[in-house]
Amino acid sequence: MRKVSLKSRSLVLVMMVAVFGFFTISCSDDDNDGETLAPLTGKWKINQVGTTVAGVETLISTPQNQAGCEKDFMQLKSDNTVEEGNYDSTIDPCALFTDLGIYSRSNNNLTKVIDGVTTTQDIVNLTLSELKLKDANGNIEVYIK
Repeated sequence: MRKVSLKSRSLVLVMMVAVFGFFTISCSDDDNDGETLAPLTGKWKINQVGTTVAGVETLISTPQNQAGCEKDFMQLKSDNTVEEGNYDSTIDPCALFTDLGIYSRSNNNLTKVIDGVTTTQDIVNLTLSELKLKDANGNIEVYIK
């Protein structure tokens, strides 16, 4: 029977640890395929709108929010339903009008279907307090919690 030296055993052990470590550690940029881990669900109030022209982003405070009313909102629920709320004072002060639909998330895209109309937007930024969306035409919406 052949004796294995202590040096050989140590070398085999080090190699096994290195191989194991190589397969269990991954780069942080590919852990979630570019998706942020912040939750998408919740009530998001529209705060800014804007556009991108020739690579330059311009944002303004939302003109659609009625003065003296709460901000218009989008509520994304855990059962993949969405409620969009619009406050309007045309008939009654701060009357709330809502539309219901469904939504899905695929990587960094948010797709909503409301009243039979499908919209898809890129999730540009998602933190615990901000959601920034941009559509294919460069239109931007910034929501806050």
